[in-house]
Amino acid sequence: MLHDPLAATLSNVLNAERVGKREVLVKPASTMIKTVLRIMNEHNYLGSFEESVDERGGSLKINLLGNINNCGVIKPRFSTKWNEFEKWEKRHLPAKDFGILIVSTSRGIMTHTQAKQHAIGGRLLAYCY
Repeated sequence: MLHDPLAATLSNVLNAERVGKREVLVKPASTMIKTVLRIMNEHNYLGSFEESVDERGGSLKINLLGNINNCGVIKPRFSTKWNEFEKWEKRHLPAKDFGILIVSTSRGIMTHTQAKQHAIGGRLLAYCY
């Protein structure tokens, strides 16, 4: 039983990147995991991914580009205001404007820069650089 499927997914992706694989298969596939992977795809950390559906939650086949230095989840999932993102950038990212924090907001899952533009806070989910 997985306690945190997002953490398991990002761990599998990072391990496959470090070994040098070109693709990785992760299970299970949830809407939140697909949204986080889509955001990472938009920022050119991952290639495309496709979902295969079965009765056990489905799986995702992710194409890797080799662009990830580090990624992971933020535990516990801290609540933060829109003007406090700089504190979390200093803690989880190596430099200013290098990498992304992924945030779950009332308007959906987005990056911290998008949340700053919309002036909304949320819960921190993951980081990637």
